[in-house]
Amino acid sequence: MFSQVLLMQLAIAAGVAVLATGLFLAPLSDQLDDQAMRRALAIAQTTAARPRLADEVKDTPPLADGPVQRQAEQIRRATHAEYIVVMDWRGVRWSHPTRSEVGRTVSTDPGQALAGKEVMQIDSGTLGRTARGKVPLRDSDGEIVGAVSVGIAYDSVRARLIHAIPGLFAYAGGALAVGALAAWLISRRVQRQTRDLAFSDISGLLAEREAMLHGIREGVVALDRAGRVRLLNDEAQRLLGIGDEVVGRSPEEALGEGRTADVLTGRVTGTDLLTVRGQRVLVANRMPTDDGGAVATLRDRTELEQLGRELDSTRGLIDALRAQDHEHANRMHTLLGLLELEMYDDAVEFVGEVVGDHRATAEQVTEKIEDPLIAALLVGKATVAAERGVALWVSDRTRLPDRLVDPGGLVTILGNLVDNALDAAAGSPHARVEVELRTEGRTAVLRVRDTGPGIPVEHRELIFTEGWSTKKPPAHRERGIGLSLVRRLAERQGGSATVGEAGGGGAEFTVVLPDVLAEPGPEPALTASQAAGAATEEES
Repeated sequence: MFSQVLLMQLAIAAGVAVLATGLFLAPLSDQLDDQAMRRALAIAQTTAARPRLADEVKDTPPLADGPVQRQAEQIRRATHAEYIVVMDWRGVRWSHPTRSEVGRTVSTDPGQALAGKEVMQIDSGTLGRTARGKVPLRDSDGEIVGAVSVGIAYDSVRARLIHAIPGLFAYAGGALAVGALAAWLISRRVQRQTRDLAFSDISGLLAEREAMLHGIREGVVALDRAGRVRLLNDEAQRLLGIGDEVVGRSPEEALGEGRTADVLTGRVTGTDLLTVRGQRVLVANRMPTDDGGAVATLRDRTELEQLGRELDSTRGLIDALRAQDHEHANRMHTLLGLLELEMYDDAVEFVGEVVGDHRATAEQVTEKIEDPLIAALLVGKATVAAERGVALWVSDRTRLPDRLVDPGGLVTILGNLVDNALDAAAGSPHARVEVELRTEGRTAVLRVRDTGPGIPVEHRELIFTEGWSTKKPPAHRERGIGLSLVRRLAERQGGSATVGEAGGGGAEFTVVLPDVLAEPGPEPALTASQAAGAATEEES
């Protein structure tokens, strides 16, 4: 490829030099001819203006040593003209460089000059090819008595042109040498940048790159040295929810401010960085390029994260079942001992207390929370909390009707907050987690308090960042996504998620969710049986 580029550039430089030389020589020849003809015309005008020349043509015969011949030869030698011919109105020469021609008729037509016109031309005569100038010869009264013809040898003009050609070629050769040097330097630079690949190889690589770029199931975003998006493949457009219109913009302009833009621009560094875009959990890696830009890759971990959360839920359920099994075994052993001791009344009372405790816990939740998913979640979490030695308490201010628009979203938010609270409170004295869930119009306000160590002020915003966690991650997935998802879900609904200090120590998470409740429907009409029953009650 290097040799091909060099040869092409040399050919272009040589062609330009030849063309420039030809374009210069063509007008130069015409200019030299024009200068020679004008010079001949000027000499003829000067000769015709000599005093007494017209009178001598009228008064003296055409002699080889006459006064007209002497004046003409004097002027010819002074001006280095090829010839100066003075003629009368008949075209008979009164002067000529060759004396034998004096008295003879001129060989070219003097009609235009004798008619009063000045003539410039290149023509052939007895002295060869010359640049000529002809003017009329007038007497003192202004009458034309003859003409003056001056010739400059055309060969001298051609000689000047040929003499100038070596200099022109020298300049052209210098320009060609400079062009060749520039072509060599450019070719070397192209060779280094293209790694000496042939044009066909580059074309093949580009085709392969396009196929791989848009065929892989991993998002690729390329940035230039100014930090603007230079390229993104189909998967990156799908994961980020953007299109080709963002090419040429910065990540902040394309995506808005946030962790995803910070990762792409390099403000957040590291490997396998977690970020959330919409409902997707992405793993991003960024690598700088030699030209000052960077290439970022994005992998979709949404499904993996969902599987991890399902695994966490399954483990929580297993822990709850294990706790219930352990507790059930202890109670069965106690009941067996009471029966073996024939303490039947005590056994009946013990069974009643156990059933009452479970019923009280479930009733405590369901009478405050009418949505079955949220109620079931809290009942299950209460069992896990008891196994871990934490008291899970539903606040007396809790009221949640069964009109949730998106129960699954609230389950995700509440589950994450309760899990974090249990982790924080476990092991602390008088470990306790309190859940408060109430509504104000169609807005739900969720508060989760714990008796753990609390969140330092400087970390209260950082904990909502994707990938940030104070706990060791489990084997199947990374931590640092739960609280980020909580805030993301809240902000997507126009709400907010904050953390502060709970009364008596610990942390208090507050989530505000506007428009989570559906509008209350009309009261259902009573059926005939219901109406009859109501009438019976009124009569009684």
